[in-house]
Amino acid sequence: MTRFLKRLLADTLNDYELDSLISAFDQIGDIIIIRIPSSLYPKRMEIGNVLLNEINVVNRVFCQITDIGGEYRTRSLELVAGQGDTTTTYKENGCTFEVDVERVFFTPRLATERARISTMVQPNEKVLNMFGGAGMFSIQMAKDTNCTVYNVDINPQATTLCIRNTQLNRLKGSVISITNNASAICQSMPDTFDRIVMPLPERTDEFLKDAVSAIKDTGVIHYYSHVHADRKQNAVSVLKEHFDDISPTLHKITDGRLVRAVGPRYYQVVIDVIIYKILGICD
Repeated sequence: MTRFLKRLLADTLNDYELDSLISAFDQIGDIIIIRIPSSLYPKRMEIGNVLLNEINVVNRVFCQITDIGGEYRTRSLELVAGQGDTTTTYKENGCTFEVDVERVFFTPRLATERARISTMVQPNEKVLNMFGGAGMFSIQMAKDTNCTVYNVDINPQATTLCIRNTQLNRLKGSVISITNNASAICQSMPDTFDRIVMPLPERTDEFLKDAVSAIKDTGVIHYYSHVHADRKQNAVSVLKEHFDDISPTLHKITDGRLVRAVGPRYYQVVIDVIIYKILGICD
């Protein structure tokens, strides 16, 4: 990606400016989102227009102005090339999604992980997606398997998009979209779910006890977290040890994988955990 972007911008930026580029960018449907260092901000529109002209099917280029944050996990974007708003149609793993890249959290970088989870769901399972967004995990699970997925998000615009996306796809199962705090849903539905997905890596520790309360006596939790590790090969082991330390119940970690790097020596990791609540809750 670094060479590709530098090649595109070789006639627009000098060598020093090329070296300061943030090479990664996201293409989501017909939208590109770029991050530009402050030193290059005055040239953001020139950069955007080059991408608009050189990359097929792109109609708009946005510059990310703020980091993802806040209760809704959203970001501010500035249109720097093309015309249109922040909504687009995105296709992944045989599913079609309408997304709003500014108002509802979404990343295309979890496509492989969403496909992996969908293959693990069994017929007739009841699944809770605690931080469901516009329904990417949930709809892929229900598309492939006759299951019931509760897609919970505190952002009402995420709920609206999830309902729309459920209508756009032919599902074997069903998706129930709910606007609420994940903790409140867990507390109102104890011992209910066969499987729980927790794709909010920066806050999963905070919600673990809620997830355990909502899982059946035996069930599976897919636990995502951000971890620091000196070597990426150690990142999964770091999370496994951390989960063993904080888990409120007996459990067995069956698998773990590095999802992606999110910073220097900082990684997003997932572990798949069987919860054995029936055998007792740890103090």
